[in-house]
Amino acid sequence: MKTAFEEVMDIRGDELSKTNKVEITGADPVFSTNFKIGETCAAVLGGVGVAVSDIWELKTGKSQTAAINVRQAAAALRSTSYLQKPDVGGTYAPIVNENHEKMIGITQPWPTKDGRWFLPHFGLPNLQKRVLGVLGCEPNPDSVSKAVAKWDALDLEAAIDEARACGGMVRSNTEWLAHPHGQVLQAKPIVEIIKIADSAPEPFPQGDRPLSGIRALDLTRILAGPVAARTLAENGADVLMITAEHLPQIKEHVMDTSHGKRSCYLDLKTAEGAAQLKELARDADVFSQGYRPGMMKDLGFGPEALAEMRPGIVCLSISCFGADGPLSHRAGWEQVAQTVTGICNDGSPERPALLPAAACDYTTGYLGAYGVMLALARRAREGGSYHVRVSLCQSGMFIYRQGKTEFGAPNMDLSAAELAEFCIDTKPASGPIRHLGPVLQLSETPPHWTRPTPVLGGDATEWLNASAEVKAAE
Repeated sequence: MKTAFEEVMDIRGDELSKTNKVEITGADPVFSTNFKIGETCAAVLGGVGVAVSDIWELKTGKSQTAAINVRQAAAALRSTSYLQKPDVGGTYAPIVNENHEKMIGITQPWPTKDGRWFLPHFGLPNLQKRVLGVLGCEPNPDSVSKAVAKWDALDLEAAIDEARACGGMVRSNTEWLAHPHGQVLQAKPIVEIIKIADSAPEPFPQGDRPLSGIRALDLTRILAGPVAARTLAENGADVLMITAEHLPQIKEHVMDTSHGKRSCYLDLKTAEGAAQLKELARDADVFSQGYRPGMMKDLGFGPEALAEMRPGIVCLSISCFGADGPLSHRAGWEQVAQTVTGICNDGSPERPALLPAAACDYTTGYLGAYGVMLALARRAREGGSYHVRVSLCQSGMFIYRQGKTEFGAPNMDLSAAELAEFCIDTKPASGPIRHLGPVLQLSETPPHWTRPTPVLGGDATEWLNASAEVKAAE
């Protein structure tokens, strides 16, 4: 069986030099789970390092080395947990969203009438309302438990799907791999890079960073998509987040996954909003979206349509279940991916349990950024428009394939001293925060963010001009 890093490198292939070196230090367990989530994330970050180095070599002829610490990579899988703000006395303290914590507290596996387990997802108010409508209960543990216990698991899964809500029956990994959808995903690579149109080669823009001059539209929320775009920003891309004022968000996730970006509001269901996005897309290099499958195509922003309006564009699609297979139409979240792929089933000897980190989300985000950078390098060499596809379930299967380790204590975590090594202070307009810095280390072009996390909707609906780009890089 291939190692995680070998599987990541299979996506890259043998098209470029072998001079890039990656050093991964440390090992799991870091948290209280026997899944190797830190090592798997470190392998993906190693791939990101190689992709950045490939681009730097294309631009300058120089290679560089990458280094990743497994314990830091594991921390990156739940970076929002380490987000802090100063209190009135100036002491930094964790940010706690009590309402969100309450909803996550009931987004857990519950026993069903037929002896199975089912996880309903309550993450956002609009989706919570749909789940509660199916269950006919109140949003508290006792009421949810009693409501789920009245259903057979597969019947509840079908009803949740029909209501366009989110949830899943707990499956073993063996059961998932035997499922028609699991079989479809198993036949695919962890990152799909599909050439969708021809166009002339586009060399990388000049600049002192690997992605200087690369423009990326980020139409994603919570968490994989924002992580992918944040990774592009920390290597020099101009990332413009597109959201709408009416769309629900989780504030602390926005604060933690938006470093280095700008943000504007556009309502894509209006003619004006759609027209503005088209203008932005015509000058974009990357278009990243994580909407329910098919929605962006219906709005006129599917990959093929984007390639017509902007030949050479790289489109990134992020989903829970992937683009193909009988369940591909379903929306989903981190917890749903863990639930259906077998991770949750193996989470505890006593009952199904979720991981102590959003490993599927963050791993998928880093894989998405990796695929985008490989596609940009391919565009520079041979031209073309590309569609990059990643999914939470594919990442869950990838994590499961790495096997397990042993851990001996509950509530394992990094020490305060370890966290201090790579925590940084920034000053967004909303107030100072302390958060994790980039985990990936590169010898020639250290990843970093040139601006703090933005206020949602606080920036102009336009690309930075050349003088602004130079100023931001200084």
